[in-house]
Amino acid sequence: MSRTARIAGWTAFGLSAVPLAVAVANLRLLRAPRPAAGRPAVSVLIPARNEAANIADAVACALGNRDVELELLVLDDGSTDATAPILAAIADPRLRVIAGDGVLPPGWSGKQYACARLGRAAHHEILVFVDADVRLLPDALSRLAGALEADPGLGLASGVPRQITGTWSERLLLPLIHLLLLGYRPIWLDRGRTGPGFAAGCGQLFVARRDAYRAMGGHDAIRASLHDGLTLPRAFRRAGYQTALFDATGLATCRMYGNAHDLWEGLGKNAVEGMATPRALPVWTVLLGGGHVLPLLLALRAPRRPALAARGCGLALRLLLAMRFRQDLPGAVLHPVGVLLLLLRQWTALLGAKAGRPKSWRGRTYPADAGTSP
Repeated sequence: MSRTARIAGWTAFGLSAVPLAVAVANLRLLRAPRPAAGRPAVSVLIPARNEAANIADAVACALGNRDVELELLVLDDGSTDATAPILAAIADPRLRVIAGDGVLPPGWSGKQYACARLGRAAHHEILVFVDADVRLLPDALSRLAGALEADPGLGLASGVPRQITGTWSERLLLPLIHLLLLGYRPIWLDRGRTGPGFAAGCGQLFVARRDAYRAMGGHDAIRASLHDGLTLPRAFRRAGYQTALFDATGLATCRMYGNAHDLWEGLGKNAVEGMATPRALPVWTVLLGGGHVLPLLLALRAPRRPALAARGCGLALRLLLAMRFRQDLPGAVLHPVGVLLLLLRQWTALLGAKAGRPKSWRGRTYPADAGTSP
């Protein structure tokens, strides 16, 4: 074996072994919250724009929760489909529908404006923000309140619902949410810290203390963002509040995208607020490409011990995550393909932003640099 091949093999092994070790340590710490004591008062807040296919089930699942005092607020954000009549037909006094005209003030993104209005209208001390494609299980709200009850220092907590995948693009790409959150982010750094550097969450499901939410500025603090999964926890931490991740696999499910086109557009809309920056993306390309794609290439070309060990680490990591979070196993076996597609999407998003190409989402168009201003 040449010296270059040997160096490449051991480099790939290091880049694949480290996230495996980090993930194993993280999984020992990541827990599903226990139900809260008593009957906590919870406001569930759902922004909805053209969600006729989702809103009835989302509302039914939220209203079906037990052991909480519940108010459910849905903001109909200028929907042009049947969202409004579907909501009007639901006869439950716990549901309050806020009508929006779909017009955004300057500098706002659609979801953040809707969530800001919902947050201001909420009455209860615990706020649960969920997307319309999330289905809460019957004990989810009690357990979400329990996450805050167990740690009085928390201002915000978040978890990734179990991702329902139907198409191959979903099976390859959506499980990478757990890879990025748990393989490259030591969650033990959350404890007792408020520095925004490692703050992260999942925009599909947040639970917050109302007093902390309003003190840090609410969604007004991230008004232009298209990536609240990163920007909302960072805003809480900049205001001096702790944030944390929990295991939401048994609390909720989500079918985020129904086809490859929507998935591709969805991954691109917020990429420049996450991985796809001129400084971060080359680093991520080395970490992900070197740790998950290169081992397969080396193993196919020269199946020597370092390359095979690197390939084994990458496969072990994806299978471990797949089993823990009930993900698709064939997608785990094809993990290097998913990583390659993710990197391709990040690079196309970065190049599109550099070219000034606007982003379109939910019938709205945003400038190429939306969400990236301080």
